[in-house]
Amino acid sequence: QVRLVESGGGLVQPGGSLRLSCAASGVFFSGNGMGWYRQAPGKERDFIAVVTDNGNTNYTDSVKGRFTISRDGAQTKVYLQMNSLKPEDTAVYYCYMKSGGMVYWGQGTQVTVSS
Repeated sequence: QVRLVESGGGLVQPGGSLRLSCAASGVFFSGNGMGWYRQAPGKERDFIAVVTDNGNTNYTDSVKGRFTISRDGAQTKVYLQMNSLKPEDTAVYYCYMKSGGMVYWGQGTQVTVSS
């Protein structure tokens, strides 16, 4: 069983920054990808960014140049540095891990961008 726990969400003014963290525990296979999705009220859960086991990254267009995804050497933690935040970035942010053909999700952390 894999457990993912996010942290770092909160309220920030437009133009501000936040850093989200996600820690994985349990038993999982190597060669997994980890990343982030977000879900705004009344909308579907959308892909934001992913980092593969070999360090390759991919981002959705709306966050390129503002968000940076990274992971630790043990590949049990993934981070999302969010800069130049906009009100439209307001959402619940979920981390995920792909392992052994399964996708595991965290419980989500709220990010609110408002003045």
